[in-house]
Amino acid sequence: MNPLLQNFETAPFSKIKNEHFKPAIRQAIQIAREEIDLISSSPGAPTFENTIEKLEFSGRQLDLVTNIFFNLNSAETNDEIQKIAQEVSPLLAEFRNDIILNKSLFEKVKAVYMDRNSYDLSVEQKMLLDKKYKAFSRNGANLTEDNKAILREIDKELSSLSLKFGENVLAETNRFELHITNEKDLEGLPESVRDEAQEVALSKEKTGWIFTLEYPSYIPFMKYAANRELRREMALAFGAKGFHGDELDNQEIVLKTANLRFERANLLGYPNHAAFVLEERMAETPAKVEAFLQDLLEKSKPAAEKEYEELEAFAKELDPIDRLEKWDAAFYGEKLKQKLFDLDDEKLKPYFKLENVIEGVFKVSNKLFDLQFREVFDVDKYHQDVKTYQVIDGKNEQIALFYADFHPRPGKRDGAWMTVYRPQFLYENKNMRPHISIVCNFTKPTKNTPSLLTFNEVTTLFHEFGHALHGILADTQYPSLSGTSVFWDFVELPSQVLENWCYEPEALQLFAKHYETGEVIPQELIEKIKKASNFHEGMATLRQISFGMLDMSWHGIDPTNISDVKSHEDTAFKPTQLYPEVAENCMSTSFSHIFQGGYSAGYYSYKWAEVLDADTFEYFMEEGIFSKEIAQKFREHILSKGGTEHPMTLYKRFRGKEPQPAALLKRAGLLPK
Repeated sequence: MNPLLQNFETAPFSKIKNEHFKPAIRQAIQIAREEIDLISSSPGAPTFENTIEKLEFSGRQLDLVTNIFFNLNSAETNDEIQKIAQEVSPLLAEFRNDIILNKSLFEKVKAVYMDRNSYDLSVEQKMLLDKKYKAFSRNGANLTEDNKAILREIDKELSSLSLKFGENVLAETNRFELHITNEKDLEGLPESVRDEAQEVALSKEKTGWIFTLEYPSYIPFMKYAANRELRREMALAFGAKGFHGDELDNQEIVLKTANLRFERANLLGYPNHAAFVLEERMAETPAKVEAFLQDLLEKSKPAAEKEYEELEAFAKELDPIDRLEKWDAAFYGEKLKQKLFDLDDEKLKPYFKLENVIEGVFKVSNKLFDLQFREVFDVDKYHQDVKTYQVIDGKNEQIALFYADFHPRPGKRDGAWMTVYRPQFLYENKNMRPHISIVCNFTKPTKNTPSLLTFNEVTTLFHEFGHALHGILADTQYPSLSGTSVFWDFVELPSQVLENWCYEPEALQLFAKHYETGEVIPQELIEKIKKASNFHEGMATLRQISFGMLDMSWHGIDPTNISDVKSHEDTAFKPTQLYPEVAENCMSTSFSHIFQGGYSAGYYSYKWAEVLDADTFEYFMEEGIFSKEIAQKFREHILSKGGTEHPMTLYKRFRGKEPQPAALLKRAGLLPK
């Protein structure tokens, strides 16, 4: 009996075997097809209820199964799961197209849409109708039969390319290791970093120390290792993922993906992929995104150039180097930060034991939204590292199930993300509460120390938890409008705004306690954190702008004449370049956000959402960072509403006005003095 095809309240991880996935997905597709056929062949006149709502709630079993499968493919994958993903992704792409290109179904949806003013629809129902109609019209429903067939083939291929891209990046990450046997080569590295590297070596039955391209290993090595040649070796390996001209090379995948997206957009009547994507974003057009990035570039570049010159001069004072290279950035940046602010991540880490930070983010959400998180041990998990919590609201009712997975493993992709096993929605008069997960790659505990987070990891945890709150506090009628199902350049607001609490004494005192002594973080360290918060903000902003510009360079143009990934990327990076170019490195071939994740023509949204988050937090600062009144408004108008209305409408209802970019520039220290 296939556990994925049974009724289950929570994902039955311990019962699932790899061989269950393909039959379950095939069967769930068949069930969904039958549900769609009933809608499209119904003899009655189409209405909102018998067409739009029925369509919204079709394929629920398929959604549950695929949510489990693709989340595991990111967090706990193996060769077999990756092979299954390659096999089922074209089936799913074909099924999605079978719906979109179903002529009789579209005619029914279109009839309801054209007759929309005769229905007494709520705001949310109007949004659902609009989204359903656009899902068809923007994805080929109006195409000729020949062009529909072309679209099907494009979507199948894009689905496979995306998976293969991610598999190659993960394989590249896993196959590199820097094996050190001479202790002298560890100079500069903190004891905790050495311990972790030693444990990695022992786990591989080797002596010495092993460093990998996983963030908790790579980042501290680049920040503290005194051996410049080894930093260079690590940086070149990290920057060359998917760029070795071998079986894991992603250059052809990048070119194919960019061209297929362009061809798809043209087929649908758009000049390029970015124009297609941005029609359903707050930014609306590629021109607006480019103007936004250009404006930020003009404001941040002078500060970035000054910071770079100062850092290079500082590095040359310390060591006999000819010029500052990319593999020097974190190392000398950390030394300069220590000199200017007397602030060292290693001095901070003892105050950020992982368990305390988790407790801290729970306390912050309790103070803001009256939530409690109770760890439970009877919920099925996919790995022993995963923690599970009931989320209880102020009325003592369970409103969500929360999964948290914090440490790197060979089967887990890099980075940090929030994901959903089941969204919130109303069904048959029952409020189906969400099952939400965050996945991170934080430093593991060693035999000598618990998991101690860098301050950057602390803000990452708060960031992903902000996304989680968006899902947890969802209160909408329809699943496709629930939680984080919002415009892509709005989705980062809840996550980025929560990072602000990490810098506030009132919040830090709740959880930043020394793991050995229990001492609360001293006020002087908090002041140093705040003072250092804008350290190299010009360079950090320029870096984010460069990624946004690279994204638009692939998706905001006709890419058919691009034949060399590296030279195209070099041209795109030229306006933001500070460091000497590295011939062996190429970012596009491992830029998972845009070639595997959902950020194609959308990477700018991180900076776009920063404008919203700075403006939002300024509102909290005016009333107090734990103001129940502002928190309630944020919950009511932003977190609970999901994508039920246009985000600017929701934002203005919360804030009383449109966001002001000055708040971001002020916080970043980029306003003219």
